[in-house]
Amino acid sequence: MRHVIALDVGGTGMKAALVAANGELLHQARRATGRERGPDAVVEGILDFAAELSAHGAEHFGEPASAAGVAVPGIVDADRGIASYAANLGWRDVPLRDLLAQRLGIPVALGHDVRTGGLAEGRIGAGQGTDRFLFIPLGTGIAGAIGIGGRVEAGAHGFAGEIGHIVVRPGGSPCPCGQRGCLERYASAAAVSEAWATACGDPDADAADCAKAVASGDPNAVRVWQDAVNALADGLVTALTLLDPRTLIIGGGLAEAGETLFTPLREAVRKRVTFQKLPTIVPAALGDSAGCLGAGLLAWDLLATTDRTEVTP
Repeated sequence: MRHVIALDVGGTGMKAALVAANGELLHQARRATGRERGPDAVVEGILDFAAELSAHGAEHFGEPASAAGVAVPGIVDADRGIASYAANLGWRDVPLRDLLAQRLGIPVALGHDVRTGGLAEGRIGAGQGTDRFLFIPLGTGIAGAIGIGGRVEAGAHGFAGEIGHIVVRPGGSPCPCGQRGCLERYASAAAVSEAWATACGDPDADAADCAKAVASGDPNAVRVWQDAVNALADGLVTALTLLDPRTLIIGGGLAEAGETLFTPLREAVRKRVTFQKLPTIVPAALGDSAGCLGAGLLAWDLLATTDRTEVTP
């Protein structure tokens, strides 16, 4: 059975699958990145993991994978196949596409983790059938994927979609990016966790605990939560003013709060729009499998291009 390797590399773990042409997940596996052993060990771990997946496909499905798609965090030069920088993994300018292609002997596509997850959400998830969408996962930080006509826009330098660094509170909290008042300092899961831990006096409290307290009517939790929602709405209105998406897809840890997040968020965005068209605001559908599924789509897209090239006179 013809299939591809899909690999989603995170800060601490890797998720992988062998994916058939119809999108069926034929095999799934997970592994730690081993980042505590250093960046070279992380790269070698990725190569070994991919080789094992290839061997599994050959043994169980009659042939090795036809291509591979890999999603990685940080700054990614997808055109050149280089993982330029990832703070959590400690690497710089890793020619990951070429390294994998040499190890596996097949074509490889490399993509940014959030844009790759957005590709999956747009094609087979919450944005399916939507011509223009914005996918925003609210995790440790906040990033975005701009979906246009079935693809995700990377920008001229690979930085498109960095909504987490829109300044929503000028002069506010310092951000590691060098600015002050960035959206992710107020509306990420990490920011809500920090604010709620301070408000409730429990250093171990996190955003999920805050959401539960909101649902139970705790006034301090409601205040912390609404501050985050207001900041997020300010950032989203800036984004939709620039991009005019038909659908806003919200994922990540905060989205797991369900309507505790979406009800006040939809209302906050509605109050802020003036001439702009109000987009549909929906939760992401694919959860933490979005990156892996998107990596599979990258691989199949690459094969489609390669196949067309091979038959072109």
